[in-house]
Amino acid sequence: MTAAAENGTYAPRPGAAPLLRMIAAQAALETRMLLRNGEQLLLTVIIPTLLLALFSTVDIVDTGEGRAVDFLAPGILALAVMSTAFTGQAIATGFERRYGVLKRLASSPLPRWGLMTAKTASVLVVEVFQVLLVSVIALALGWSPQGDPFAVLLLLVLGTAAFSGLGLLMAGTLKAEATLAAANLVFLLLLVGGGVVVPLDRFPDAAQSVLGLLPIAALSDGLRDVLRHGAGMPWGDLGILAGWSVVGLAAAGRFFRWE
Repeated sequence: MTAAAENGTYAPRPGAAPLLRMIAAQAALETRMLLRNGEQLLLTVIIPTLLLALFSTVDIVDTGEGRAVDFLAPGILALAVMSTAFTGQAIATGFERRYGVLKRLASSPLPRWGLMTAKTASVLVVEVFQVLLVSVIALALGWSPQGDPFAVLLLLVLGTAAFSGLGLLMAGTLKAEATLAAANLVFLLLLVGGGVVVPLDRFPDAAQSVLGLLPIAALSDGLRDVLRHGAGMPWGDLGILAGWSVVGLAAAGRFFRWE
């Protein structure tokens, strides 16, 4: 026992916790907040799984040859990534910025890049649950995935980076109400025109060339090529996602406003 302890006095040791511990604690908090938000759960979990179950069992959209679930499951996985990394994160971060939460966090020992890292980590945790849930439902509906798991993982990671950058860019530049409206509108537009439930070849040729460059289309098509057709590494789709990742994250870092 030290002399200080014997005398009943202790020397204070002020200072921040280790950086990794701060990031992990903030990531855990962000994850709990996401999972407790009913609106976010509706957007990130319920809607994708309902769309998968509905369009796989009811002949509403012509998905081409083969079982509908084999076409739909990869698209719904892409939709789940977009709903969490883009739509959900943009809305949540936008309102945190409006209410001054980000401003207060920015003045804490946790650096700003650490906060963004924690938010990204929480998105990845939620996406793990989403992928597992969608996969279980799809398998129950008769889905038979194939292909290289590493290619699937790489597509999901780059897709997350691309949508996360775009979501943070929107949340950091627009007002919270505008972010709420714009994020939901983009979600609906990309759901219809991003190759998620409607094949891109159903659109006019001129539209296909433009829609194919969207991150949701690249992610959907890449996952579909691997999981449905057993293709190798989809370098073209990975390149599109990598480009969106660089542009989105760089723009978010440059133009994000904390107040």
